[in-house]
Formats: sequence, structure tokens, C-alpha cells
Amino acid sequence: MTTDRRSWKNISFAFALGVFMAAVGMLGPALAQEKVTVFAAASMKNALDNANKAFGKPVTVSYAASSALAKQIEAGAPADIFISADIDWMNYLSERKLVKQDSRFNWLGNRIVLVAPSDNARPIDIRPGFDLAGLLSGGRLAMGAPASVPAGKYGKAALEKLGVWPAVEKSIAGAESVRAALAFVSRGEAPYGIVYRTDAAADPGVTVVGTFPEDSHPPIIYPIAILANAKSAETSAYLDFLKSAEAAPFFEKEGFTILK
Repeated sequence: MTTDRRSWKNISFAFALGVFMAAVGMLGPALAQEKVTVFAAASMKNALDNANKAFGKPVTVSYAASSALAKQIEAGAPADIFISADIDWMNYLSERKLVKQDSRFNWLGNRIVLVAPSDNARPIDIRPGFDLAGLLSGGRLAMGAPASVPAGKYGKAALEKLGVWPAVEKSIAGAESVRAALAFVSRGEAPYGIVYRTDAAADPGVTVVGTFPEDSHPPIIYPIAILANAKSAETSAYLDFLKSAEAAPFFEKEGFTILK
């Protein structure tokens, strides 16, 4: 009899455990679908991290150069929302039908600035023909890779418009993202760098020594869109939150402008 009771208890425990594991197995996918996965330009990090805390639901963000993120999405990386630092890389995905066109809009604006290590910074008059090569004194100019990283593309366009690109082209230290370029300057590995105003505000190791004229480069626009293969049930609610008046201060505080 004792043996029968023990056997029954073991069977009952095994059954209960099986039911519990099955419930966990069903719950896992539900939680995964609730969590929103965002691929965002590296320059978004501080503002978006703070906004996500206010959203109050699970959000996972991968930060990198817009070019790298777009290529990952094209290769099948799972994500719900893409935030690009320029129009070109959003267009790249749109042309491949990888975004939901009716969700896409131009969300934020930014500015590019010249930064120097904070312990060796003085104001620079950024104007046509300014002697940037002389300021570098043989050092490197840190910026996003001009061929692919949006901040680098804007920076190159500005230097070309101002007539100083030929003098500094061979001195460019092209970084994989704008945050990597910022780090070069912050660590003193480059005497100057071109980054977004929002990035400069996030690092006390650098000081803005000049702001590039807005008419020296194409408008800096951050488009956002839901991806065609979005899985999270919270994707639309998250996008609505980012567009809301509640979220706007998180981005304005970091130096972004909200585009109407």
C-alpha cells in the first residue's frame, strides 16, 4: 500500500510538473511577442533609453550605425521598429519592401558640430575656407565613415560645401558609428571630431567648439517606421508613445528637434 501511495504521488507530481512546464512554454512566446525590438541609430541612445523607461513595457534596443542596422534587417534580423539617422537608409529598406509604408514618418531633427577634448577646447569660427587642416596639426579628424554612416555623410557634405574637404580628406579617421567617433575625441585620440549635437551633450569629455551652418549640408532627418515583419503586439502602441507629447521632452532635452 505504501508503495502504491508513493507511486501515485510520483505520478501526480510528474503530471503537475508537466502542466507547469507546458504553461511556461506557452507563456514564453507570449512574452516574446509583447516585447518590442527596436533597431536605432547610435545617436539615439541616451534619449531613447530614457523614453523607454517611461513607456513601462519591455523594449529591447540594438544601437549601431544606421547602415549596419539596415543591412542586418535586410539579412533577416528580427526587429519591430527601425529608426534611421538619415532618409537614405530608410529608403534602402523601403525599396526592398521591408517597412510598412503607412507607418513611416520623419520624426526628429539634429545638428552636426565640431568637438574637441574638453581639456583643450577653444571656439572655432566654422565658415567657408576655415583652416581645419591647420587646427588638426597633423592629427586625425574623427567622424563617421563618410561612405556609409549618416553623421559622416553629413560631415563630408558640410566640409565640401565649406571648401575644406580636400585639405583634410587624408586626415579622416572614419568610425563605424558616430558614438565611436565621439569616443576617439573623448579619449584624446583625435584633436577634433564631427558628431551630432546630441552626442556631444552626452559626453562630458568633449566640448562643442563650433556648429556647422544648417545650409552647409542636407537637412538632418531621423525617419522611423514599423518593419514589415514586426511581431510584437505592442509595436503600434510603442510608436504612438514615441510620437506623443509625453515622450517629446526626452528627445528635446538631448538636443533633438521634433519635426511636425
